Amino acid sequence: MSKAAQSTVDIINARVPGYKDLQMLLVNQESIIEQILPMTTVEAHSRNTQLDVAGDWISLGGVDLQINGALGLAFPDLNTENAHLLPKISQFLWDVGVDGFLPTLVTTSIENIQRSLAVIADVFPNQQAGAKILGVHLEGPFLNFQKRGAHAAEYLLPLTIEEVKRVLGDYATLVKVITLAPELDPTGVVIPYLRTLGITVSLGHSQATAAQARRAFELGATMVTHAFNAMPPLHHREPGLLGAAIIDPDVMCGFIADGQHVSPTMLQILLRASEYKQGLFLVSDALAPLGLPDGVYPWDSRQIEVNDGTARLPDGTLSGTTLPLLVGVQNLVKRGICDVETAIMLATDAPRQAIGLPGITSNQPANLLRWHWNKATKELTWQRLLS
Repeated sequence: MSKAAQSTVDIINARVPGYKDLQMLLVNQESIIEQILPMTTVEAHSRNTQLDVAGDWISLGGVDLQINGALGLAFPDLNTENAHLLPKISQFLWDVGVDGFLPTLVTTSIENIQRSLAVIADVFPNQQAGAKILGVHLEGPFLNFQKRGAHAAEYLLPLTIEEVKRVLGDYATLVKVITLAPELDPTGVVIPYLRTLGITVSLGHSQATAAQARRAFELGATMVTHAFNAMPPLHHREPGLLGAAIIDPDVMCGFIADGQHVSPTMLQILLRASEYKQGLFLVSDALAPLGLPDGVYPWDSRQIEVNDGTARLPDGTLSGTTLPLLVGVQNLVKRGICDVETAIMLATDAPRQAIGLPGITSNQPANLLRWHWNKATKELTWQRLLS
């Protein structure tokens, strides 16, 4: 912790996402946000040390709810020999502006899932520096074969309570989110079962109709995985899974803003249809080569080629990206898809909301980012503040 974070600090003239006008943030000696107050009260609350950010935006760090690996390690490949890379990945993610993340395990064998969960379970209670593991996201193996995308077909499983129990094993409390195709369970018993375990259910890699999606939401599903990707397109007579999600106030949709997974025009449609800040959050969907240069890398039993941050299988199937979460924020603003405040919230407050965590408010650790918008160059940059 820097000297500034060891003393009481008033951050003044700050724009804070979700707050009107300029604010001041009172940060105590334990680096906790005590209060966020309008600048009109600065005289009454001013203390000795002040940091004037001159109208820049101040936010919490990002939270990435869908990230498949980094620094060459895919999370489904975790084992006792490479477990030492997890702290390095956490530090790397912290350095690129991420406060917390859900290591995401894509479809693989139950043995691989169990092994990876065991490694994460050992690290989970003993985390030190860097971005914090907030739980695990299981993206599969309960996915629709027709919408599997880059997921290995041989490991897909039927969606039953018995199969869910086999996959979770002894690690149900570690799993925070699970992506599944709801149409695979016409009985409707799996989603309520997962909710009793405290697991957030996200719909994805699915052929669900709007009616099937609505039923899944009624049963307790509250999220959608990478909107537009691996699901039926929006259609004026059959809005599908995504259409049902957009109009449901209790459902939040993750989306990727790398410029490849979804066109800027469709992202604008999504944001406008969702009344901007409501019901959406950014994810990176980053793969193991995150933090490494472009090239060809192993991916399960196959290979992926990374070019300009986009990863594809040899047949051209889009398999993910290698761009950090906050690049998505910058892309949204640079391409005119939304304003600065909205873009920041989509990577910081919104993903926290999706998994039941508070956004920027009092009594939160002051793990803060300072964002500067250069109107002349239309560049949005950020830096860590007080740490």
